[in-house]
Amino acid sequence: MAVTFVQFMDWLRLTDEHVIEARSELTELDSAIGDGDHGINLSRGCAASSGKVDSEKPEYLDDMFTLVGMTLVSSVGGASGPLYGTFFLRFATSAGHRQELTPVQLASALEAGLAGVVQRGKPELGDKTMYDAMQPAVLAFRNAIKTGDVAEAALLASRAAAAGRDATADLVARKGRASYLGERSVGHIDPGAASTALLFQSLAEALA
Repeated sequence: MAVTFVQFMDWLRLTDEHVIEARSELTELDSAIGDGDHGINLSRGCAASSGKVDSEKPEYLDDMFTLVGMTLVSSVGGASGPLYGTFFLRFATSAGHRQELTPVQLASALEAGLAGVVQRGKPELGDKTMYDAMQPAVLAFRNAIKTGDVAEAALLASRAAAAGRDATADLVARKGRASYLGERSVGHIDPGAASTALLFQSLAEALA
């Protein structure tokens, strides 16, 4: 069963809602090991991208996700804006000028987004970044659609992202400002991994 344009709109709307709701929590996480502005910056970017989509009313997936990606790059400070922006820009290119995607096409678009994050930020598993939540989520989605439906795949991806998020608490940061703390970064969940888990939670809810 194809994933519709309306479901993708729901994904973006739910992501915005969850990020804005979690703004204080994300900021608290970032205050422990970063600049302390992840929740504030990302919620501002989500609100801005929603505003752009609402005002310009794109009708195709590539147009919509390009709009989201460009807005995040231009409106979110720090590393998260360029990384999330690149994710959605690559997602847009893979999705193409369509109004719906098959589960396989969606898996490819998620993989393209992930590849963009890798190219931009050069993360590896265990670096204590958003990649520790995103990579297992995308892999779980691709593996799950081989035998299950898209809703189940999205749910499993969400669970994988949450597990990846939680696992960052035990890691020593090797990227970004958190890396300056060395061993003192242990015991804190990475804020980027936390917001990535919200992204995949929102996808699961949109496709349920």
